[in-house]
Order: sequence, then structure tokens, then C-alpha cells
Amino acid sequence: MTEKPMNINIKMLEAQDIPLLTAAFENPAWNAPASLYEHYLADQKRGERTVLTAYADGDFAGFVTIKWQSDYPPFAEKGIPEINDLRVLPDFRRRRIATALVGEAEKRIFERSSFSGIGVGLHAGYGAAQRMYILRGYVPDGLGIFYKGQHVQPGQEVAVDDDLILYLTKELSD
Repeated sequence: MTEKPMNINIKMLEAQDIPLLTAAFENPAWNAPASLYEHYLADQKRGERTVLTAYADGDFAGFVTIKWQSDYPPFAEKGIPEINDLRVLPDFRRRRIATALVGEAEKRIFERSSFSGIGVGLHAGYGAAQRMYILRGYVPDGLGIFYKGQHVQPGQEVAVDDDLILYLTKELSD
């Protein structure tokens, strides 16, 4: 049985959205206090970040941010904006919310840049995201994996946790 298609509406984060996001992601695993969203909103007001929220049939479903100046040094050096902090509530997963959010983020990025960047965790919890990014045309940046602010060197031991990241890029197609 397939679910009926949802009406997905995407808009930029507004101050009145913060209590909704805080309540939606109150699970300790999400590590998302109100101060995170207040920081994101302040970044958005300064033009450093764009925060896109998704509503499915009127219910809050998730969000994604665009960091216009990435913290990942190779992206920063090349001026590649980074899609960052994609989160979709469990009840809305596998319902094309993430696809809609990333699609809107790419649309906005490609209005200003020829490349979009994204980082993805390497453990199984990120499996769906890994597949989605590859299917959307993202390819590894060729610099290997990154852990806690450094590229991992051959033979180096690191933990397989949320800080073990592979960075990917996508080029604007003609």
C-alpha cells in the first residue's frame, strides 16, 4: 500500500518557527536546543546561512540549511556553498521531504554558484542520505574522509561516529 502524495511547502525559517522546531527535535539524540535555531536565524539575517523549513500537509516535517561560507576548508577556499544539517522527522521519512528540501537548497545555491557541496556521515545511520546524494549527482570531492576538523591519513584510527564525514560536490549542469 502506498501513501497518498503529500503537499510539501518549503519556506525560510522565521522567529515564530523556533518553538515548533525545538519541540519537534527535543529528543536528546538530535541535540537541538532553541539556541541552535536562534543562531541559525541570526546567521540567516546576516546572509551567512539560509534555513529552509518543510511542511507536509501543513505539519512541520523537517529543515535544511545552506552555509554560504562553508566551514570545510576545501569548500571555503573554492567558495562552494554547503548544504548542511538536513533533518526530517521520523514520521515523514521516505516521503520525499528530504528530496524536496535538498532540491530547493540546490535551486538557491545554483542561482549563485556553479557548485553545491555537502558532507555526509559514513555510518549506517546516514545510509539513506548517502544514497540520495549519489542519486542526485553528488560525487566525492576526492580528498578522502574528514574527522573532527582534519583529513584522515592512511593508517590513522578514528571512531565511526557522526564526526566521520565524506564531502561531496555537485556541479551545475547545463
